[in-house]
Amino acid sequence: MNEAEVGELLEEHGALQRGHFKLSSGRHSDVFVQTALVLCYPGIAERLGHELGERFAGADVSVVLSPAVAGLVIGHEVARHLNVRHVFCERADGRMRLRRGFSIGGDENVLVVDNAMTDGASKQEVIDLVKEIGADVAGVAIIADRSKDVSFGVPLQSLVRIETTEWDAGDCPLCREGLPIDAPGSRHLAR
Repeated sequence: MNEAEVGELLEEHGALQRGHFKLSSGRHSDVFVQTALVLCYPGIAERLGHELGERFAGADVSVVLSPAVAGLVIGHEVARHLNVRHVFCERADGRMRLRRGFSIGGDENVLVVDNAMTDGASKQEVIDLVKEIGADVAGVAIIADRSKDVSFGVPLQSLVRIETTEWDAGDCPLCREGLPIDAPGSRHLAR
């Protein structure tokens, strides 16, 4: 599956949305990627997980870690392809934490898997959690990357790059036009 095919899947299932959006980062954009609309189809989720997993097949990954809720489905599918366990972290008291009895050993090689990336802040929080545990980060795998030159110092793989326009809230021309805004992102809701 190449980048164009992934983009077509997102378009076909309404996951690539156009309008006026408040992103989790607080910035405004004319595009939002709602990967849940493609991941709700198990066959598609499996294919996307296979594609991301293949990119880390030689990385000696021992566990996949995803942030809840958006990264759960794709993280599970990547872990299934790599034949490793999948755990997830959740925001509690303003920080990402392992809960529900999940643990990661300090000797493990962790692949961080999520659905999409805008500013990289959520992925950095998960990476920081892995480092706090003392484990190694094998890389970051995401379906859709809409970021501008984000780097974590580890391999980063995405299935598709999405070009968007973003503005600080005070500079948003869509706000000036009076267009209604939607805030579908999850990070600001979980604080």
